[in-house]
Amino acid sequence: MPLGFHRKPTGRPGEWFYCIKHAKVEEGPECPAKDRLGPYATPDEAAHALQLADERNREWQNDPRWRDEPRPDAE
Repeated sequence: MPLGFHRKPTGRPGEWFYCIKHAKVEEGPECPAKDRLGPYATPDEAAHALQLADERNREWQNDPRWRDEPRPDAE
């Protein structure tokens, strides 16, 4: 049997996660890492995980340091 299957998710009480599979906030966590975002400090932060991820993605997409285009001042 391959290693790693049937393991319980790891986490600590007081760490909050957002499960994208079940669309719910969980403490602990309950679901595998592939299905969750976090940890967050509070349940409210975890509840806004998708919004936070979207905001961060937009910031990174508009960050000139991550573009493949040459900088105008570089020759």
